[in-house]
Amino acid sequence: MTTAIRSADRRVSPVFLALAAVLVVSGWAVWSGTLAANTGFAVFLFVVSGWVVSLCLHEYAHARTALHSGDISVEAKGYLTLNPLKYTHALLSIVLPVVFVIMGGIGLPGGAVFIEHGRIRGRWRHSLISAAGPLTNVVFAAVCTAPFWLGGLAGVPATFRFALAFLALLQVTAAILNFVPVPGLDGYGVLEPWLPLKLRRQVEPFAPFGLLAVFGLLWVPEVNHVFFDFVDTILRGLGVSQLDSYLGQEFFRFWQGEPQLLPSGS
Repeated sequence: MTTAIRSADRRVSPVFLALAAVLVVSGWAVWSGTLAANTGFAVFLFVVSGWVVSLCLHEYAHARTALHSGDISVEAKGYLTLNPLKYTHALLSIVLPVVFVIMGGIGLPGGAVFIEHGRIRGRWRHSLISAAGPLTNVVFAAVCTAPFWLGGLAGVPATFRFALAFLALLQVTAAILNFVPVPGLDGYGVLEPWLPLKLRRQVEPFAPFGLLAVFGLLWVPEVNHVFFDFVDTILRGLGVSQLDSYLGQEFFRFWQGEPQLLPSGS
């Protein structure tokens, strides 16, 4: 009986499988041009579903690392099923990140799995649990940009290339922002075990506001400019041009009308 329960606690949820199905079908629609009259909507579905899938993997990485570090409670909480509805804060974990993407093209997942840190021994393990999430975004970005840095773009439809570039931009922004050492973000979680207990207690009340504070700073034009220059530098190093990610975002915002100007040869 116990074995059956544990198996259910680790089984991939139908919700995640549905999200993955939307990602595959919308990706096929973008690639094939099946929805030629609604290409932007297909790109929107592809990017949003890809983004939510990456959020699920981000939180799964936290939970799986915690499990192997001693917190067996993550199984009973359903964190290993990849079901976003099991997260502690669905608003911070799914809703707000998707809103951020729509509003500003910023990938900013928030902490959502509750780890029982008292079960875990060793500061390195605590730090690794926090780092596991954004490292997943790094891997996701590498996968999205693989056709670019491997020189495998021959035969790839232009619109699909743009959509991949924008999805990669979201993953890069998520990885960078989550490693910022601000309370409430994973970067602070990596650093926290090494800080004096008194300082941690003083900072703890501000953790719920860290995510919103970072997002608010990104609306400051000077900060926004420096941040996206850095993001573009990383993407260029991965073979993704600024034009690719820009056009991907333009197609994504289908409600504004699809972009009319495409690069030559597309």
